[in-house]
Amino acid sequence: MAEAEAVDQSGNVLEWAQKDKRRLLHVVYRVGDLDKTIKFYTECLGMQLLRKRDIPEEKYSNAFLGFGPEDSHFVVELTYNYGVDSYDIGTGFGHFAIATQDVYKLVEDIRAKGGNITREPGTVKGGSTVIAFVKDPDGYTFELIQRGPTPEPLCQVMLRVGDLDRAIRFYEKALGMKLLRKKDNPDYKYTIAMMGYEEEDKTTVLELTYNYGVTEYTKGNAYAQIAISTDDVYKSAAVVDVVTQELGGKITRQPGPIPGINTKITSFLDPDGWKTVLVDNEDFLKELKKDD
Repeated sequence: MAEAEAVDQSGNVLEWAQKDKRRLLHVVYRVGDLDKTIKFYTECLGMQLLRKRDIPEEKYSNAFLGFGPEDSHFVVELTYNYGVDSYDIGTGFGHFAIATQDVYKLVEDIRAKGGNITREPGTVKGGSTVIAFVKDPDGYTFELIQRGPTPEPLCQVMLRVGDLDRAIRFYEKALGMKLLRKKDNPDYKYTIAMMGYEEEDKTTVLELTYNYGVTEYTKGNAYAQIAISTDDVYKSAAVVDVVTQELGGKITRQPGPIPGINTKITSFLDPDGWKTVLVDNEDFLKELKKDD
């Protein structure tokens, strides 16, 4: 009887992830020259600098860039640590992606400004979508995807995982994401799964990639985490706690306010070691107003 009650309680806890109001807020990573990267993102990729702040007591600066305001768009949070000019991206991080109506034109604009084009525009074997790849000044890869008008041009974050089915179950159960699309590509020996809260042409999605036979990757020290909104960090942490016991991963910060800022967060690692931070919705909006 007690075991049945425990299972029932666990099920009730997991329901919260499906009901919660969630959105991908930003992705955090480290760069060696903040101004140089800002210049590339604004002049070559078409992003806007939304805010910038310096925290001398902690010896770092950061900048938020994207294609629209943070209260409605996914953005990048660049972190510059005083005196550190390079980082190891590792083998696990894949790329970011930007949707554009004309990949050929965007590539030529980036080339004209001295950008590093690593794959010329064209379609992938067996596909019809035009894509290209470029690298930013720190070596992060951006995929450029040709598609119609979209409310969210900053459309993907790609991470490699060692067990795709396990990763899909984790993000469905722990974060309430939907499996939008799964595609196997035997010619290139990989399988991808698109995970998110809305369809790919409407919002940012997480692209999980499994390369045949590869179960582990190096993380490096460049890429940090993704932040996702929640209406209740305490309930969300309880869900993650249950799911990590089943599928792996661990909570790295118990839910509660950040000292000095008071924004409530919780953070955890997925079974592959990728970090997610869940941020209280109301606190996040207050923090934005404070920084205006």
